[in-house]
Amino acid sequence: MTTRKSFWLRFEASLAFKQLLNLPLVSPRSTDEDVFTMTKLFVTGATGFIGGDAFYAIANAHPEYEITALVRNSEKGAQVAKEYPSVKLVYGDLDGTDLLEEEARKADIVCHWAHADHEASAIAIAKGLAAHEPSRPGFFIHTSGTGILLFADIKSGTYGEALDKVYDDLDNVSEMTSLPDFAPHRNVDKIVLQAGTEHQDRVKTAIVCPPTIYGPGRGPVNKRSHQVPELARSTLERGAGLKVGAGKTFWGNVHVHDLSDLYLKLVEEAAAGGSKAEWPGKPATWGPEGYYFCEGGEHVWGDVSQWVAQEAHKQGLIKSDTVQSISREEADKCTPFGAALWGCNSRARAKRARTVLKWDAKSPALRETIKSVVEYEASKLGMKPGHAKIAAGEAKA
Repeated sequence: MTTRKSFWLRFEASLAFKQLLNLPLVSPRSTDEDVFTMTKLFVTGATGFIGGDAFYAIANAHPEYEITALVRNSEKGAQVAKEYPSVKLVYGDLDGTDLLEEEARKADIVCHWAHADHEASAIAIAKGLAAHEPSRPGFFIHTSGTGILLFADIKSGTYGEALDKVYDDLDNVSEMTSLPDFAPHRNVDKIVLQAGTEHQDRVKTAIVCPPTIYGPGRGPVNKRSHQVPELARSTLERGAGLKVGAGKTFWGNVHVHDLSDLYLKLVEEAAAGGSKAEWPGKPATWGPEGYYFCEGGEHVWGDVSQWVAQEAHKQGLIKSDTVQSISREEADKCTPFGAALWGCNSRARAKRARTVLKWDAKSPALRETIKSVVEYEASKLGMKPGHAKIAAGEAKA
């Protein structure tokens, strides 16, 4: 984890390196009037899982950036400040639209990691960025999710069955920009797309859609992902594996470090000027086609359920590696929206990131992380190896 001393050493080294090469300390978009202004980022969700890890990647790669982070309270602020003493903190929440608008107006780039479904905050950020001049547009990097692809299963009320449809963000990006309004996250995606269309000379937008995210986060507060850890927790609490219906549904997956690498690439592109069409040599796509899936592989939820059950049994935490089929209603009792998270299909390919940004997944595959997930969830529940026999009275604690 970055310390106060190492952060400042990296900052000074970055400046010294640029001076040695006679490089500017500012973004190429800077004008003569603001030549001494460094790239300014405003970020939300820096204490969350996605935002915290992306924040780590960006702040460590570019300590010369001037970063302002929205935090809810002084307790959260202290945790951020301890890791990143040079980051400016502003206190508020997503309903504080005046603050969000003002910070977006002052920033070159906004990374909105806090909430995929909060309309008011997206509107405020878009409004603030729209105040920019065409000569210095603002960049809006929004986080949605491939949950937006669950609409077909939700509409049909089908859970646990596979679908063949696979979306991509390059050759068929128009499918992503014309999804039905009832699709999850679609309400805010439309706000971002509208901002990048109506004010395309001043607001450059990109929407990042992560699938199942796994791996430990490196952020200052929340380091736990959701879907797989919740499946592991539910398995341990029930004493058996679980799958929704037949367990045949597909989801893409990505390690959180690889997801953060995509955010880093987009931020660097924005800081350097934007897109190939407007700034030669910069390939990132912004605006209506600026949709970015981010996946390193694909899994079947029934398989993941089996991996978790096998590992939990191997560690002596449950009596067998049996996986039981549960209903939609039972899944929702295990965790909020459990039926959708484990029982619907979300299939997508990250063609745009791989093609135009040369991004690719490099971290360990999902299956390689199951052992550590089960261990962590067991420790949170106070369960130790051999728990199953102890609970059955077959062994002593």
